[in-house]
Amino acid sequence: MQPHIKRKGRTFKSRSWLVLWLPALLLMASASLAGTCSEHSKGQTVYVPVYSHIYSGDREQHIYLSVTLSVRNTDPKHAITIFRVDYYDSNGQLIKDYLKTPITLNPLATTRYVIKESDKVGGSGANFIVAWKADQSVVPPLIETVMISTRYTLGISFTSRGRVIGPAAP
Repeated sequence: MQPHIKRKGRTFKSRSWLVLWLPALLLMASASLAGTCSEHSKGQTVYVPVYSHIYSGDREQHIYLSVTLSVRNTDPKHAITIFRVDYYDSNGQLIKDYLKTPITLNPLATTRYVIKESDKVGGSGANFIVAWKADQSVVPPLIETVMISTRYTLGISFTSRGRVIGPAAP
């Protein structure tokens, strides 16, 4: 005998609920897992959005933000080399080259670059270009920015994840 579920005057067989909802649940679970599985790589060039300020209200008032670019080597066994960290403004003009010489990030190590809240040059469409490489195929690093402001009684913080735009080109 099949169990029944009664809701708002209707009787449903429990299997029909399962048939209707199981595909949706599986789709949501696979979508959330898709972001966690990364293909290995020997290097990438990554675009990372930056918001050195955002707009608020009807008059588009500026809210200036401090920015931290975080580059995290997520490979537990192998080092990576970062050879490019360039900061661009909203017009695509290079503002600053943060690396004069490449740096090595050991397994599970992190480095960061900070743009001060008082630095208004980048604008709301600023970005970083980060390029990295490895001697062997590795788990790609997590590259993201964290924007924050705590002026007055307002507290704002959010992140932007990097997006691969090509192989690691010197």
